[in-house]
Amino acid sequence: MSRQNRSKLSVVLRSIITCLILAVLASFVVSSKRLILDQISVWEYQPSSEIEGLINRSGMGEHGKFLFLASQPLLAKSTDDVQTFNSTCSNVERTTSILGCYSDYKIYLFDVTDTKLDGVRETTAAHEMLHAAYLRMNDKDKTDVNKLLEAEADKLKANTDFNERMAYYDRNEPGQRDNELHSVIGTEIADISPDLETYYKKYFSDRRKVIILNAKYISVFQKISSRAKELNAELTALAENIKNNAAQYNADVQAVNSSITTFNSNASNGYFTSQSQFNAERANLTSQVSNLSQARAKINSDITKYGTLLDEYNSIASESKKLNNSLDSTLVPAPSV
Repeated sequence: MSRQNRSKLSVVLRSIITCLILAVLASFVVSSKRLILDQISVWEYQPSSEIEGLINRSGMGEHGKFLFLASQPLLAKSTDDVQTFNSTCSNVERTTSILGCYSDYKIYLFDVTDTKLDGVRETTAAHEMLHAAYLRMNDKDKTDVNKLLEAEADKLKANTDFNERMAYYDRNEPGQRDNELHSVIGTEIADISPDLETYYKKYFSDRRKVIILNAKYISVFQKISSRAKELNAELTALAENIKNNAAQYNADVQAVNSSITTFNSNASNGYFTSQSQFNAERANLTSQVSNLSQARAKINSDITKYGTLLDEYNSIASESKKLNNSLDSTLVPAPSV
């Protein structure tokens, strides 16, 4: 081969190699664009101590923390922040409180301050972080993870609360079932397959932390709901007993009054032939009157008990309303003078 031809071949090879390098670099830049932007977001964001607390208490690992901070989470505390939260995280159904959302690569969290609901902020933070993680997955990884998620969802078919939750998402976020499963299962379901547990280790150093916190605040509502159902059943049964016993008491009073009238009439017109007969019928009436007094006392006792149970029921209803209000971002603080 002549020197000239070798020179031409060398130029062609260099051009091909250059093109290949540029193509690889272009592919790398495209695939790494989100990572680069995430890193810049992390550098620009200065997390507060509360945000750091959410990360630590929820059990996020390094990658989970990175995704959370890359989403520059806003913990809505001030009136302006709450308004931003509401405008960004608006939902169709106001029957369910919205505690957080992931929008335009950012996380928004409502600041729930009621100490009885400790754990709700951490659960929400981890939930939204997993949305950020799901968005960054490639199609193949999503397909693989979705199979694991659907297998877990199939195990929860008998769980009414879980099914209602997913039905809500289907209505308000159509097409996002697996995305929501990814966050719900990751933060709320303790027992999952080993493969899925291994997968979540990408984002959590200790997933049990967020599972425990979620169960902690959910149990508050479960206890209230359970006691309210018990009280409602007791009140319904007791009201029915009072009604029936009062009706029977009133009928018995009429009957005894009639017997007393007859007894007095008989005593006046010489009906009784002996003192023993008189005493026997008088004793019988006295016993009936005593039974009426006991029945009346029992009814009054039941009425008192009903009032006590009703007070407890109303107190629980008030507490439930207060807790639900603390989760409602649309209830802005009252103005001060």
